[in-house]
Amino acid sequence: MSYCIYLVEDDKNLNLVLTSYLQKEGWQVVSFLTGNEAKQAIENPPDLWILDIMLPDIDGYHLLQEIKAVSPQVPIIFISARDADIDRVVGLELGSDDYLAKPFLPRELVIRSRNLLERIYSPSAQTHTISPYIINEASRMVKLNEEVIDLTSKEFDLLLYFVKNQGLAISREQILTNIWGTDYFGSDRVVDYFGKDSF
Repeated sequence: MSYCIYLVEDDKNLNLVLTSYLQKEGWQVVSFLTGNEAKQAIENPPDLWILDIMLPDIDGYHLLQEIKAVSPQVPIIFISARDADIDRVVGLELGSDDYLAKPFLPRELVIRSRNLLERIYSPSAQTHTISPYIINEASRMVKLNEEVIDLTSKEFDLLLYFVKNQGLAISREQILTNIWGTDYFGSDRVVDYFGKDSF
């Protein structure tokens, strides 16, 4: 399937290399060298954002928040050369779906992107009805009486995980592993507060 990827990376050479690798997958890639350039495209969301934290004009965290304010369900992969542990925690808590610390192999970014896109946009996704809510996996949309509820991609993943594990006792550690991944580094209390104001 052909996806649209927005790549925000201020290093021109790296931007060109990553764009080339992503395009070889048959994906449409729109690349930006500055945060301000990327901001102009927020209203027309892609299937995936790949976002560098260290930009010359706008802090990547701030840009992520602006993206999520407009398109809370669109997945984001953060990349950064700064302190990996701090960036990973902050990025994930702000709603990013994955994180890559520089330097990394371009092929790894492609693999992570493909896995994320397939998980989110899988054509085999189902629709679940948990009255009064309707949860559509394919469109990653939740409706309450025909009204769409805005959720971030992580909030949707968390809701879907609960739906698919109804009646089971699930530990905080299981939730962290299945939603944030085995390499999550941060407070396990993120589970307690994540999405608490969405419903």
